[in-house]
Amino acid sequence: MPAIKLMEPTIEYAEDIWAFRQEILDSNDKDKFAGCGKLEECSSAEEWIETIKAGSSQEGCPQDKVPSNVYIAVRLDDNRIVGIIDLRHHINHPILSVWGGHIGYCVRPSERQKGYATEMLRQNLVNCHQLGIKKVLITCDADNYASEKTILANGGVLEGEIEVDGEMIKRFWITL
Repeated sequence: MPAIKLMEPTIEYAEDIWAFRQEILDSNDKDKFAGCGKLEECSSAEEWIETIKAGSSQEGCPQDKVPSNVYIAVRLDDNRIVGIIDLRHHINHPILSVWGGHIGYCVRPSERQKGYATEMLRQNLVNCHQLGIKKVLITCDADNYASEKTILANGGVLEGEIEVDGEMIKRFWITL
């Protein structure tokens, strides 16, 4: 797998952000935009960048959300976005503490099954440590074996399964 780096989105990546968004919309992925900071709701890459910047602080974060950082995963050899991952600063929230967790992520459909999700999560766990998070909750659909494999490869320990809106969700903890 070519090397990747997590970075904050900038306007330099606007065209690729929008191409990433379209590729997700064109896919049959039921989770579509997990960890993408409402990319599907924005009318432009510029709007999305401003939205996630605002949401990274308590002051700019919508009242019903928690502050988070959203990163693009950029492949270094061609500067292409291969994924998007977020980091919620805490999970003191009725949804996040049950099934949302600290981290959500999405790999571009054309870049899946290449190891990018595992590396994205590994790098984001470093960011968790820097924020002082000692135990990281990550969840996935019970039938999402690719995500489960990614979580386990990064030290995830299955706590159990819960039902949310008729779907089974697996809860994993990673101790840093």
